[in-house]
Amino acid sequence: MRNLLKLVCILAIGIVSACSERGADSKTGKQTPPAHTSPVTIYSAQTILTMDSTRPTAKAVAVEDGKIVGLGSVQELTGKFRGANLDKTFANKTITPGLIDPHIHMILGAMMYTKDMAPPWDIETPGGTVKGLPDHASFLAALRKINAAHPGNKPLIIYGYHNLVHGKLDRHILDNITSERPLIIWHYSGHDFFLNTKALNYAGVDASWAKRFVGVPLGADGQPTGRVYEDAVFDFLSKAGPIFLSPLSIKKGFDDQLNMFAKSGVTTVAEMGYGLFGLKLEDTFYKSFLPAKPTTKIYLVPEHRAFAHTFGDDRIPEIRRRVEATKDSWPRVLPQIKLFTDAAFYSQTMRLRPPGYTGGQNKGTQGLWVMGPKEKLAKIMRPYWQAGLDIHDHSNGDQAQDATLGALQEVVKDGSRPGQRLIIEHGGLIRPEQIALAKTLPVGVSAASHYVYYMGELYHEAIGERVQYMTPMASLARAGLPITLHSDAPLAPPQPMRAASVHITRATREGGVSTASERLTREQALKAITLNAAWSLGLEKEIGSLEIGKKADFTIMDKNPLETPGADWPDIGIWGVVLDGVKHPVH
Repeated sequence: MRNLLKLVCILAIGIVSACSERGADSKTGKQTPPAHTSPVTIYSAQTILTMDSTRPTAKAVAVEDGKIVGLGSVQELTGKFRGANLDKTFANKTITPGLIDPHIHMILGAMMYTKDMAPPWDIETPGGTVKGLPDHASFLAALRKINAAHPGNKPLIIYGYHNLVHGKLDRHILDNITSERPLIIWHYSGHDFFLNTKALNYAGVDASWAKRFVGVPLGADGQPTGRVYEDAVFDFLSKAGPIFLSPLSIKKGFDDQLNMFAKSGVTTVAEMGYGLFGLKLEDTFYKSFLPAKPTTKIYLVPEHRAFAHTFGDDRIPEIRRRVEATKDSWPRVLPQIKLFTDAAFYSQTMRLRPPGYTGGQNKGTQGLWVMGPKEKLAKIMRPYWQAGLDIHDHSNGDQAQDATLGALQEVVKDGSRPGQRLIIEHGGLIRPEQIALAKTLPVGVSAASHYVYYMGELYHEAIGERVQYMTPMASLARAGLPITLHSDAPLAPPQPMRAASVHITRATREGGVSTASERLTREQALKAITLNAAWSLGLEKEIGSLEIGKKADFTIMDKNPLETPGADWPDIGIWGVVLDGVKHPVH
């Protein structure tokens, strides 16, 4: 049909250029590129890694109206796009697709990063590295020092405690630090709190809570031990929330996180729990404290409990309404849902098959369900799947994987939208037979990048030899499952290159190696933080690889990561990013 149309044009007016896609030079007869009405910029580079298997590398990329319109050599693109601006800023650098951290927590990060810290290991924060405290004595000494630095009787929150490093903690120990003020120690996981007697009274936590919640254990005296976790946390925060959610702290926390994203070359993040702290409150914070055009694109994934509590049976239409309402602004709501099968990896509350935990603070238990087991989870999952929404499911322990995959098996019997997917979030433990089952289902895995590094050796105390099943990324990749990595920031720094490095080396913080057979190749690791990360968010048609028609979102690096040892990836310099075709250098 196209050739016939061209022939008609030639016969009618004798001018090929009037109807052809490319005009012809009157002297040579050769095809010449069309003039473009919008300015085209051509960025040249030493190397461009596209993550497109049909064209893995290039030397130049052409951008128009925020999208990629050409890839190739400088000569090819300058010939194709007459009058284009040739930008040689990156001539000695490597361009990759924009790095993506597909699972972070903006509100939680703003809360944690602005608190005093006493962590179990060195952690990267917006203000620099906070040194780890390796044992019980150093931890308690740090609590005393921080308490002394804040004179007065106002409540004090200190973040970073981890029981496998810092040992036992209860209200009696904390009363010895201070009995004059409410003292709240926030477990590294974010899921547990440890309170002194003043803090228990401040939040109204007493023995009656143990009748309603698993997460308020009682001591031999029949009174709360001081630990408040999982199912009790929301009630606790309803009482103590104002000291966690100060607007000034949230504003500073947002600014700090945006700076961290920029320094790490991150172009896209996803808040994987929109609404957990209250939709009205979160919407107010986002509207008040985020720039209209942030230098990192921020997506929001609605959380089931938040939307079910607020909108009931209208929750799915409400999600769709918010998706439409934010399609031209930031942050942008995704047509997806976040579920929780089980509890936390760091807290040793993720749900395990028998024999459960053989050590740690939950020794003798199997951990906790949140929306599991399978039958309950399938009931929650079904309406979202039937509505065509992609699902992100926090699923950590091996028994949680049984429930998550089993529930999905039941739900997909009723049919699926083409391309619909469930993403296992975190994937703390995944066994070989579960990988085999996942291969038969529309499943991908977004792994918490830091479990291996921080806990690859330490977790032997809690679960023994089952650490071999910790985030088995290479096995998942060999099975053909899409795999990606996330920071779960603030629990690890939002640094995709560091996350990728961990899974190339499987290095632990103690200097060992955790299950060497699960190492990724450099190509797999780079794909995990670009194209696969985009896929996990349903955005693979827009970002994640450098292809014509996709968004012009790039990360600019000093070295080619595919020619750099994986252990050195965190040290590769980041010039900055290009977002929608616009340069944003790191300041």
